[in-house]
Amino acid sequence: MTVVPAPYRIVARWEETPDTATLRVEPVAEPLPPFTPGRFAMVWAFGRGEIPLSVSAIPTTGGLAHTVRSVGAVSEGLYESEPGRVVGLRGPYGTGWELERAAGRDLVVVAGGIGLAPLRPLIRDAVAAPGTYGRLNVLVGARTPADLMAKIETRRWPTAYTGITVDRPDAHWTGQIGVVTRLIPRARFDPRRTSAFVCGPEPMIRATARELVHLGISPTRVRVSLERNMRCATGHCGHCQLGPLLLCRDGPVVDWSEAEPLLYTREL
Repeated sequence: MTVVPAPYRIVARWEETPDTATLRVEPVAEPLPPFTPGRFAMVWAFGRGEIPLSVSAIPTTGGLAHTVRSVGAVSEGLYESEPGRVVGLRGPYGTGWELERAAGRDLVVVAGGIGLAPLRPLIRDAVAAPGTYGRLNVLVGARTPADLMAKIETRRWPTAYTGITVDRPDAHWTGQIGVVTRLIPRARFDPRRTSAFVCGPEPMIRATARELVHLGISPTRVRVSLERNMRCATGHCGHCQLGPLLLCRDGPVVDWSEAEPLLYTREL
């Protein structure tokens, strides 16, 4: 795979939260190979650098898009980009959610903060295939109401249960309060025939995966998306190494049965 970024033009931009925006892009020339939910691209802000961003939409269900939070020089440059600007993409890289493995099973999708972005195309794919999967449950947590992304779309998904919670409510919040794991008992699923997908801050991933496994879901049926410092995205530089895994190549999405012993090894 080439490491030269392909030019893509931003054709739409919308703000998800005060510091997070989604950019829908289209190829200027030859497109990259198709992306699948969970995989990522290295996205260039020309003149600043590149960062890894998972796809938050794919062409089959909304057009190719990436969601970026402004936390550094490169992400700030992308966040501030307006329609018409050209950015660079290379990829797709890494592993995906592999939703097809969950055919016929109930689905539990758990997102923390911006972790909903990589899960959104998976949810859209499940919604677009009625009858293929069992009951769909979407659980979303954020620090504050202002940090919730996809506020309108989240409430429109036809799920067996959609739960939304925040850690720190404002004066207008009337929903659930607390960590996202508190929503799990409200979800409707049979642990013996359920697949789960989890993305968010690492402490949230650990707590959620442990609770799902405690309820009877097999660790091989809990898929988690891990984050490390990715530089090359081709498995050469080693910056994203986690034990035996290079997350740009062997991840970012792995089964909890593989992730658990690595995340609980000190200083790994």
